[in-house]
Amino acid sequence: MGNRTSRGKVVADARTALADLVADGQTLAVGGFGLCGIPEALIAALRDSGVKDLTVISNNAGVDGFGLGLLLETRQIRKMISSYVGENKEFERQFLSGELELEFNPQGTLAERLRAGGAGIPAFYTATGYGTVVAEGKETREFGGKHYVLETALVADVALVKAWKADTAGNLVFRKTARNFNPACAMAGKVCVAEVEEIVEVGAIDPDQVHLPGIYVDRIVHNPTPEKRIEQRTVRQENK
Repeated sequence: MGNRTSRGKVVADARTALADLVADGQTLAVGGFGLCGIPEALIAALRDSGVKDLTVISNNAGVDGFGLGLLLETRQIRKMISSYVGENKEFERQFLSGELELEFNPQGTLAERLRAGGAGIPAFYTATGYGTVVAEGKETREFGGKHYVLETALVADVALVKAWKADTAGNLVFRKTARNFNPACAMAGKVCVAEVEEIVEVGAIDPDQVHLPGIYVDRIVHNPTPEKRIEQRTVRQENK
């Protein structure tokens, strides 16, 4: 890949990382669950790039005005391949008005489709969704007296992921639940850009602590102070 210096896979900023990668009509896999573990800087740079007619694979579609919601506002997304999209009113409006295509997936099926894509498995059978609208138009088979639906793997032109720490070779460490869909998205992308909060030298991360090997990561963007919005804050009411 280009843009590699003595700093390994680290590039100057999110805009530079995406400049020669993204194009109209591409399929992107974007990590995150709700607003947890989303690549904030990369999503903003993708919006600023102006690319359009995108198909985006992501569990959610952000919220209004943040995360992937930014790309919905600018009409850069043509189709979403998602699981839960109920927190975004603009998404709902575009979908119901026929402006946005949507491919719904049970959450575990979406995760497995990404994992299969990264592992080179073209398709797999799952019992999830059999006999429902999820199975409409899909091949089904019976194994051991149980019915299964054939689901195809997902592969993306570019994967955008968020990790807590990386070394300059691209080995990643995720923090707690922010790991979520990020490793699967990274492996399913033909090219992967990782946004991280901390960058260390090769050897500083114990090999046993590496969550995703650097072989899957092509470029690293340093964003030490992400906003990390909370999607929904619930607190106990004070007793009076």
